[in-house]
Amino acid sequence: MKQLKISILALFTFFLFGGYGCAQNSTYYLTQGEVFHTSYHIKYAHTQDLGKEIKARLNTFDVSLNPFNAQSIISKVNRNEKVVVDTFFTRVFNKSKDVSIQSEGAFDITCAPLVNLWGFGFQKMNTVTPTMIDSLKKIVGYNKVWIKKGRVVKKDPRITLNCSAIAKGYSCDVVADLLDSYGINDYMVEIGGEIRAKGKNPHGVCWKIEISKPIDDNTSTINERQEVVDLCNQSMATSGNYRNYYIKDGKKYAHTIDPITGYPAENDMLSASVFAKDCMTADAYATAFMVLGVEKSVQLAERLNASGHENLKYYFIYLDKEGKMQIKRN
Repeated sequence: MKQLKISILALFTFFLFGGYGCAQNSTYYLTQGEVFHTSYHIKYAHTQDLGKEIKARLNTFDVSLNPFNAQSIISKVNRNEKVVVDTFFTRVFNKSKDVSIQSEGAFDITCAPLVNLWGFGFQKMNTVTPTMIDSLKKIVGYNKVWIKKGRVVKKDPRITLNCSAIAKGYSCDVVADLLDSYGINDYMVEIGGEIRAKGKNPHGVCWKIEISKPIDDNTSTINERQEVVDLCNQSMATSGNYRNYYIKDGKKYAHTIDPITGYPAENDMLSASVFAKDCMTADAYATAFMVLGVEKSVQLAERLNASGHENLKYYFIYLDKEGKMQIKRN
């Protein structure tokens, strides 16, 4: 479902006020580069540059969960090779399963075959048939795969996993854990548009993060600010449909595939920004909410928060019945 998100998350750019400065004898360093076919920007206050350590940790993560790395654990799992999964894989898998259960299948890391069927940018849309979808749905389903004694067990060997809808969020948490281990109290980790922040920016205030206005633009060249929010000791992930879509016979088809129906999700949601303690949770639910739409997403968030299962904040941009852009937040 979120395989496409690997490329499009650049559309939710982070907005930082300030550059380098000093705080308690620490300098704000900036480490940036590319990983998982996307960019990362990591800013932190410390007494030394940790660029090498950060890159090493991201490379280790890549070997675990990057489906485009032929030697990664997830690639070997998809090829049905005998491989013992690591901690990174296990944590993402278990969290994915939990979000799948809570969202009743709106989030599902086994739906890659359906995403591939439609093709990136929907190149294959004219060739997709109901028969093809029904056939692939037989090998899609979060309840058809599990971990037993460190190995992934599949109900059908044709089942494949793609954790792109949650792994980049978790990679932010992994880097944050690394920075925490060095006793760093002020940092902002952004990987592919997913963000985890702690403490304050160089100006001594919470990190300033931009939520983009949902403007139809499948070229990803236009960016207008919807709102700037304060991110204080929190994570944020955004998913949206307005930059990756396909128009056929005057009807717009979103890039988010509904794992339950096998078709592109059709609802009123334009973008869903989710705030949570950890970025893995925010990332996964941002995708689930894009599938569910505004009403069902609000209901799910309220249920999760009331039960204490999660503590989610959301910022939804959607179209009302008159086609006007509206905002719903808690």
